[in-house]
Amino acid sequence: MESLEGAELCFPQLINTSCKKPTQRHTENISVYILLSSISLLTVALNLLVIISISHFRQLHSPTNLLLLSLAVSDFLVGLLLMPVRILLLGSCWFLGSFICGVFQYASFIITSSSVGNMVLISVDRYVAIHDPLRYPMKVTQKRVQICICLCWTCSVFYNGAILHNFLKHPDIYNSCYGECVAVINYITGAVDVIITFIGPITVIVVLYMRVFVVVLSQARSMRSQIAAVSVQGSVAVVAKKSERKAAKTLGVVVVMFLISFCPYFYPSLAGQDTAPSTTVVFSVFGVWLLYCNSCLNPVIYAYFYPWFRKSMKLIVTLQILQPDSCDANMLQ
Repeated sequence: MESLEGAELCFPQLINTSCKKPTQRHTENISVYILLSSISLLTVALNLLVIISISHFRQLHSPTNLLLLSLAVSDFLVGLLLMPVRILLLGSCWFLGSFICGVFQYASFIITSSSVGNMVLISVDRYVAIHDPLRYPMKVTQKRVQICICLCWTCSVFYNGAILHNFLKHPDIYNSCYGECVAVINYITGAVDVIITFIGPITVIVVLYMRVFVVVLSQARSMRSQIAAVSVQGSVAVVAKKSERKAAKTLGVVVVMFLISFCPYFYPSLAGQDTAPSTTVVFSVFGVWLLYCNSCLNPVIYAYFYPWFRKSMKLIVTLQILQPDSCDANMLQ
């Protein structure tokens, strides 16, 4: 009987302080592992394609694409580092010690925050490009974008270091038993975090994209009025309407996917609860994975609809980038 009890513990030698191993359901576990592993591989592959595309082809070295590159790096790290560890934790105990637990949780917060920061920078870039296209090349230079990207990552490091200060000093302080890796944010800290990491960014994104949408609408109407007396009025009107629909679709996809991915993760803070797995384990796991899935969707939303991405993807998959002078290929036609 004692041996059976020991077999159910993460650390059988610590009978009174060890966590129990998660209950194993073989069929369900295999299905879940396959699904989540596929998401992880897809996240890594899509973001790696974006990273290689922008890094390799010189014609893609623009300020806007530098932001896409930074976003792809953060999302790539989610798929490469965070998702595999989360997959292992679903059916197993934490055996890597308190120090690695602290590193993992800290890295998780940094990568997620930097991804949100990059999304905000992209919305600012698109707003300036649409709202003031003539002065855009002077306002948004590669050097300024590089500085903004560095600030985004640096602020993420220091901000999350401040939030997790107590946890980083004592990584096992919130563990109820040996075999756990838990980071808890109390209500006050969680309220500040939800404002800075969720409410603030989504407000900026919505406001900027709404203003972009208004500018696109006004430009389309102006174009239609100017060509009212031209015989090709019908075809231009169709193009203008397509521009309106495209702007509306982009705005809708960006805002809706951001909300869908982040709302469940920040629900405990919004509801006034501490963010500990003891609240609801299933909901906590669901929230984290939905947040991670946003990293898989980002390359689709921000890059896949660009023609140059589809062209570069073909060149990469067919290994044509290994040819001499492939970096000088014309990607914008």
